[in-house]
Amino acid sequence: MQYRNLGRTGVKVSQLCFGTMSFGDIADEAESAKMFNRCRDIGINFFDCANVYAGGRSEEILGDLIADCRDELVITSKFASQAGKDINQRGSSRRHIQLAVEDSLRRLKTDRIDVYFAHHYDTNTPVEETLRALDDLVHQGKILYPAVSNWSAWQIMKAQGIAKYEGLARIECIQPMYNLVKRQAEVEILPLAANEEIGVIPYSPLGGGLLTGKYSPTEKPDSGRLVENHMYAKRYGVDDYYQTALDFTAHANENGYQPATLAVAWVMANPAITAPIIGARNLEQLEGSLAAVDVDMTPEWYAQISALSYTPPPANDRLEEVK
Repeated sequence: MQYRNLGRTGVKVSQLCFGTMSFGDIADEAESAKMFNRCRDIGINFFDCANVYAGGRSEEILGDLIADCRDELVITSKFASQAGKDINQRGSSRRHIQLAVEDSLRRLKTDRIDVYFAHHYDTNTPVEETLRALDDLVHQGKILYPAVSNWSAWQIMKAQGIAKYEGLARIECIQPMYNLVKRQAEVEILPLAANEEIGVIPYSPLGGGLLTGKYSPTEKPDSGRLVENHMYAKRYGVDDYYQTALDFTAHANENGYQPATLAVAWVMANPAITAPIIGARNLEQLEGSLAAVDVDMTPEWYAQISALSYTPPPANDRLEEVK
């Protein structure tokens, strides 16, 4: 396992981050413990969570698992998504952030959250209020680094500008969607992060399972996120994605790798990426993603895989300037 700087924080994190969304949901406590221990055995010190995963149960299970090694780990969680029935149990207001962080700290059984993400951009709350609330939590020691997930490039830079002008803690990590068929982050988000020295831990490197070798334009499994979950079915409901999945699976097989392994390795090879977030429903499924650390992804091979999918145009749309 290699370790990388998390942006400019000085914190070293493993080149893979394990996402705990399955804890307490499709993975029970026993299976969650097996996956956590396997990640620790291979050297992963970076674990991602959220207050809404399994209705808070993911945080509770993770809290139990980290009890005897808390100071060796970098733990994340999130706020902003609907976390309960009350109308105010969502968003990025000072009120909700203060309540959400206390709930997460209690469930995680810890005194601080290392990286605390705004799960979504809140159009109803001024960014200044959100940043000030997060800055207060930094000064209180309840969080160490503010972060954002699913924000666009302009939203991230707006926040950074305000933070600098107001002398507030800046955004130190971002969490965009990124995989071989979802490459919009390459246009502005990843260049922004590289230039501003912001950590990047992208989610869905397997495309919700699309890039695991189970899908093609004519074949789909009987179960899985893309079949059972309406959100994922809509997110990846583009015919070209399934053709890319078929071509990618053939490429992986020709090179002697599981598609899941190569999909994670391709994301990890992008120089702007700190650590892809991998997840699994069980230990057997997890092994394919963990094997990505053993892939020697050369620049030439990376380009070959990239050519299997659509490359989004540059931000200024001047294709003639692309080298």
